[in-house]
Amino acid sequence: MRLILLGPPGSGKGTQAQRLVQRHGIVQLSTGEMLRAAAAAQTPVGIKAHGIMASGGLVPDDIVIGIISDRLDQPDAANGFILDGFPRTVPQAEALDDLLKKKHMRLDAVVELRVNESALLQRVETRAAEMRSRGEEIRIDDTPEVLTKRLASYRSLTEPLIHYYSERRKLLTVDGMMTIEHVTREINRILAAIGAVGAKTAMKAASGKRTVAAAKRAAKPPAGKASKSASMGARVSKKGAKSARKAGKTVSKGAKKSSRKALAGSKARSAGKTRKAARKVTKKRAKA
Repeated sequence: MRLILLGPPGSGKGTQAQRLVQRHGIVQLSTGEMLRAAAAAQTPVGIKAHGIMASGGLVPDDIVIGIISDRLDQPDAANGFILDGFPRTVPQAEALDDLLKKKHMRLDAVVELRVNESALLQRVETRAAEMRSRGEEIRIDDTPEVLTKRLASYRSLTEPLIHYYSERRKLLTVDGMMTIEHVTREINRILAAIGAVGAKTAMKAASGKRTVAAAKRAAKPPAGKASKSASMGARVSKKGAKSARKAGKTVSKGAKKSSRKALAGSKARSAGKTRKAARKVTKKRAKA
C-alpha cells in the first residue's frame, strides 16, 4: 500500500499516519527525517542536502527526490509507505510520479484530511489558553499567529495538489473534523473499498474456501465418478433382474414340464387299469 496524506497543519496527519503504519506494517516517510538520515549516513545526496541545510537554504526538489528514491529501495519499504509532507507542490508531485514509474510502483491513493480552518484556529487558541492557565510554556509554532501563516502557505502551495490528484482519480477526502477514531475508521473503509488494503485477507479467505472445497471433494466423489458408479450399479441391477427373470422362467418351465409328466403318468396309469379291468371282464365271459 502506497499513500500520500494531505491536510493543513493541525488536521491530524501525523496521528493517522502512525495508525496506518501500525495496522498495515508499512513505513512513514517524512522528508525532514529522510534528509537528516541521509546527511548522517553521508550518502551522495545526503552530503549535498547537508551543505544546503547548514547554510539555511531550501533543499531542491531533485535532491529530495533522490533521497526518497534511496529510501524506497530499503527492505522495510517493500510492503508500502506513507508520504507525509511530500509532495508539497505540483512539480514535486510530477517528479514523484516519474520516480514511481521508473521503479514500477503504483500510488494507491492520496488521502486528504479536510478541516475547518476557523475551527483549527479555535482549537489552538483554546489549547494555548489552557497551557497558560497551567503555567506551561507555549511552543513557538503552536500559536494562532503561526498557524494562520502556515494555513495561508498550505492554501497557496499545497491545495493545487488536490486538483492534480483528483484529475488522476487518486484523491480520497475524509472529514478531518471527526473524532480520531472516526477518522481512522473512515480512512480504512475507503482504502478497503478501492482495494488498497485487504489483499492479504482476501487471499486467506480464498485459500480457506479452496481448503473447504477440497475437503468436500474428498468426502464426496466427484459428480462424474458418482454418476458413473450409479450407472454401473444400475447395469448390475438390470443384469441381476434379467438373471432372476431367466431363473424364474427356467423354474416355471421345469414346473410345467414336471406337471405335464405327472399328468401323462397319471393318464397312463388310468389307461393301464382300464385295460386290465377289460381283460378281466373278457376272461370271465369266456369261462361262462
